[in-house]
Amino acid sequence: MIETPYLLFLGDVPDMLAAKVAIGIRDWRPDFAVGQLSLAGCGADLGLTEMTLSDAKEAGAKTLVIGVANRGGVISAAWKKVLLQALEMGFDIASGLHNLLNEESDLVAAAQAHGRNLYDVRVPSVDYPIANGKPRSGKRCLAVGTDCSVGKMYTALAMDAEMQKRNMKSTFRATGQTGILITGGGVPLDAVVADFMAGAVEYLTPDNDEDHWDLIEGQGSLFHVSYSGVTMALVHGGQPDALILCHEPTREHMRGLPEFSLPSLEVLRDTALSLAKVANPACQVVGISVNTQHLSEDEATAYLAQVEDEMGLPAVDPYRHGAGRLVDALAAV
Repeated sequence: MIETPYLLFLGDVPDMLAAKVAIGIRDWRPDFAVGQLSLAGCGADLGLTEMTLSDAKEAGAKTLVIGVANRGGVISAAWKKVLLQALEMGFDIASGLHNLLNEESDLVAAAQAHGRNLYDVRVPSVDYPIANGKPRSGKRCLAVGTDCSVGKMYTALAMDAEMQKRNMKSTFRATGQTGILITGGGVPLDAVVADFMAGAVEYLTPDNDEDHWDLIEGQGSLFHVSYSGVTMALVHGGQPDALILCHEPTREHMRGLPEFSLPSLEVLRDTALSLAKVANPACQVVGISVNTQHLSEDEATAYLAQVEDEMGLPAVDPYRHGAGRLVDALAAV
């Protein structure tokens, strides 16, 4: 088990989107987050206490978590000095990057020399089966987005928290590095060999009580040419009974792809539902989650009302206003 609390390392990321791992931990496990450590030129600020490694050690931090989800998932050469110093000072290091800590010889040598641990949470720990598409008992809800990083994980976590308050049977099923660091378990889906991705989702969401809901953490987008494959594995492997559409209305283009515009919610609804019905003909779209963080309260209220009127579905920002209406929609399925 990764020792807590964490010092969240932001490196020199250009913006808040690239720090989404750290943001997720701050928002959903604030008791894990002692502070943040940034390098020169960092464009992200979590609002946590900026700390040196010495400050964090004094505050009781056990693990330096690389809180970054950069394009390609690489460990920057500029970070190495800090990572090596952290190991020397007695920190473990945890990372969800594709560039594995345990494949960096200097980090491995330093960890061995100082008796520390390197945790790569994006390494599959199970030999997953190939998907078979057989129906499973219990119910499943999947969040699908118009783009990457629009709030799919937040939606599932908020719905799970609301269902727990209501004493409903539910489990948040993590499928990415942030969800795994928040909950302590899950499937690092985008690191699973392609033929086994849908099977990994079946493994993650097994037979359950008929009134139990798995809230599956969404990944990527069916419309993002870089990451649509992992989304497709969730749609078919998850066999969702319910879909929640997720959107961030201020985006001018797909993340990292300025030549691609976002699809409309109507197009997302029709595309995702038709694909989901391949694995579960009874699947329904039950609600819309809108990430309104860049809108004022009045703007958010007006936009949600407009979307709800146009789509005929409950439209909420579950992090800002609560996930109650989305859970109500699930309960009606």
